[in-house]
Amino acid sequence: MNRADPVAAPAVPRLSAATRLAYGTGAMANGVKSAAFSSYLMLYFNQVIGVPAGIVGTALACTLLVDAIVDPFLGRWADVTRTRWGRRHPFMYAAIVPTVLLFYCAWFPPDGMSHMQLGLWIFAFAAGTRAAISAFEINSSAMAPELSTDYAERTRLFSLRYWFGYSGAYGFTAFSLAFIFVESEAFPRGQLNPASYENFALLGAVLIFLAMTLSTLGTHNRVPYLRQAEDSAPMPASQHLREMFAAFRNRAFLIIFGFGVLKYTAVGLYSAMNLYWGTYLFKLNAGQLALLTLDSFLAATIAAPLAPWFSRRMGKRNSSIIFAITGITIGLSPLYLSYFDLFWVPGDALLVPVLFTIGAIYMAMIAISLINTSAMLADVVEDSAIETGKHTAGTFFAASSFMQQCSTALGLFFAGWLLAAAEFPERADPATIAEGLVDRLLVLYIPTILCLWIVGALILLFYPISRARHERNVEILRAREAEARDQVQSNTPLGGPAR
Repeated sequence: MNRADPVAAPAVPRLSAATRLAYGTGAMANGVKSAAFSSYLMLYFNQVIGVPAGIVGTALACTLLVDAIVDPFLGRWADVTRTRWGRRHPFMYAAIVPTVLLFYCAWFPPDGMSHMQLGLWIFAFAAGTRAAISAFEINSSAMAPELSTDYAERTRLFSLRYWFGYSGAYGFTAFSLAFIFVESEAFPRGQLNPASYENFALLGAVLIFLAMTLSTLGTHNRVPYLRQAEDSAPMPASQHLREMFAAFRNRAFLIIFGFGVLKYTAVGLYSAMNLYWGTYLFKLNAGQLALLTLDSFLAATIAAPLAPWFSRRMGKRNSSIIFAITGITIGLSPLYLSYFDLFWVPGDALLVPVLFTIGAIYMAMIAISLINTSAMLADVVEDSAIETGKHTAGTFFAASSFMQQCSTALGLFFAGWLLAAAEFPERADPATIAEGLVDRLLVLYIPTILCLWIVGALILLFYPISRARHERNVEILRAREAEARDQVQSNTPLGGPAR
């Protein structure tokens, strides 16, 4: 029996460790996709194939138009779907094969295409990949408020999810830099070797397939205990839109959404430009970049247990704000110190260890902020249900998916714009690149990413849901459901079956 039954609320068994791990594993798919698209797609098409950065950035930014339509539609569709597999798992199963195929094909445009045609190719396959993985990611994420109503348990679930997401993203890129991007005499920087990208795309596709499949199968045992659609009757499109917009008017959601758009744009900009700094500012080879990528894995391992701890002691909102601003200030220090010639220079023995340490601290702080804001979004589900009477987790996590997709669209658009504004050349040689070009790029990049993070963090000051308010919301909803069950039982004829 599932939670949609208005009469009997089944005893819900505790989440097993295997189910928690399966839930977390799903984030690896989006982590691999995001790492590949946000860090390598710009570098590949701009510096390897030779497409102007402005075209690549604009093509990826245009996929936001697709996200703006597809993501809310997918979230709403899932919220009102009623099947024997619940309302989440059918979409998760259906998304696996299209995501894998579209991701793989994105890297292999036909020969002889013009720059504009390549821009259209990037747009079509990036938009298709993002739409397909959204069907999985929205529904996988939306299970969290249905797996547990406990304020702290949700933070632990998202900690686990972020750990797997970071492991997928940075484990994949570290392995690729160490073993796939092969250096040669013609390509002393392996990340610029075009022959390496076939195995890169193939490995990414395999990892995405495994993560999506294992997570979907591993959480299938919770289907009987997940909330079903409340009403399976056909509904006119106008009513769908009214209910969706009613959810989107929630103040707490609007605040998280505002912060999310800015923070994920900043994350995307950082991811897109990080390889440029490693290649052209610090002049690192593929092995050194692989080592530095592992700092993010270490950061996720540190952040996973600390995020719930800081959530309990400081509150989700305060910890999100403090760690976001402190983290970005520390993370940018190698760049602004390099601009003033106060940082270790390329070739110095201490350069890589210092970059690794700073990167681990920065990423751990940013991860703590992201984990707690994701847990805050789960709390919005009950807050909105108090106002609207509807549990629209899919709708809210569709918005979250849209925010995360910004990391590979708006972030790459800003990266393309910054590269174009700095007049950074295509297929530049790291050995001969003019220092003034890199400095010009730094002057544009540092204020842009600082503004995105600081303005976004300040928006969170207005987030209204505390732990006490969340627990009160949960109790009110439980009382309403109990009252509904009692009402149905009182209307059942004597001797009639209890449904």
